[in-house]
Amino acid sequence: MKLEELAGKCGEWLRGSGPDSDIVVSSRIRLARNLADYPFIRKCTGLDRAAVEKTLRDRFAQIAAFRDVTYVDVNGLPDVDRQFLVERQLISREHADSDGARGVAIDPTEQFSVMVNEEDHLRIQVMHSGLDLQAAWEQINRIDDLLEEQVTYAFHERLGYLTACPTNVGTGMRVSVMLHLPALVLTGQIEKVFRSLHKISLAVRGLYGEGSQAMGDFYQVSNQITLGKSEAELLQQVGEIAPVLIEYERKARKSLVHERRRELHDRVSRAYGLLCTAQTISSEETMQLLSSVRMGVNLGLIRDVAIPTVNQLFIHTQPAHLQKLRGMELDTADRNIERASYLQEHLKGGSTAEGTEKN
Repeated sequence: MKLEELAGKCGEWLRGSGPDSDIVVSSRIRLARNLADYPFIRKCTGLDRAAVEKTLRDRFAQIAAFRDVTYVDVNGLPDVDRQFLVERQLISREHADSDGARGVAIDPTEQFSVMVNEEDHLRIQVMHSGLDLQAAWEQINRIDDLLEEQVTYAFHERLGYLTACPTNVGTGMRVSVMLHLPALVLTGQIEKVFRSLHKISLAVRGLYGEGSQAMGDFYQVSNQITLGKSEAELLQQVGEIAPVLIEYERKARKSLVHERRRELHDRVSRAYGLLCTAQTISSEETMQLLSSVRMGVNLGLIRDVAIPTVNQLFIHTQPAHLQKLRGMELDTADRNIERASYLQEHLKGGSTAEGTEKN
């Protein structure tokens, strides 16, 4: 599998087919693990990092369930390819921006990836469409077991799995859901929701995780600390708050439809019209406009546009994806032109807003 092949596809988590996928784009579980025989990454020498990377790459090849998994040498990739994997949610920004021996194993459906030599020796992640934490947990638990058959993890009988960051010690597990919350933003309720989440030790981050800004009204909600918590407790913590957030967003959308329908319809129609006609457009503006369109589709204000198409456009219009899809490097101005063209290819003439007719 080449990255060019990935560029034209849509990962499983973007298909919009999971439970409550109108609001919950994806459920993700990540496990942090380290090998017992080597220092943590921050203490590793270049030789140590190379040895860890080779050991894990060789072990992956011995796992029958990884037969179709592609291993990518991240250290050998050009900048645009590393950014492409970040946009695809297959590696973190930290992994892309680091140096030294490192890689990632990628499942063909993009349901899981395994980063090698990120903050920890191993970062295993599984992503499912919609609110599907239990299935994601069952899958990542199987993957973790398969890997533990091949290597010895750094583990303490009292503390649990040992990790580079103290907040991950214990289960080493981060449970998160990516939510699309445009109505809570429009009604001015989002900050109140965030404050409530912080009070119960849940973190809120942007589209690309820690340190990233909110884009297109997407937010990742996850546990902050794993020490002293079991896997079941962490799943329960996030699993119980997600339906509450879904209900808040649905009520906010209902309120907008009933009390501010004309304003909402105008916002959605303008967003769709701009995306279909703009000759040049930035990634930031695209994200905000697509956010309105996505909400409009889910509320029945825009017809004949499929949610998977909108979800895919969020990713495919990002800078590295555009360059991979067009097969060339583009500066900012050219990317803005190509982005507008790409949006027109996939949206113009393919749908109508409520109350309008196609010519």
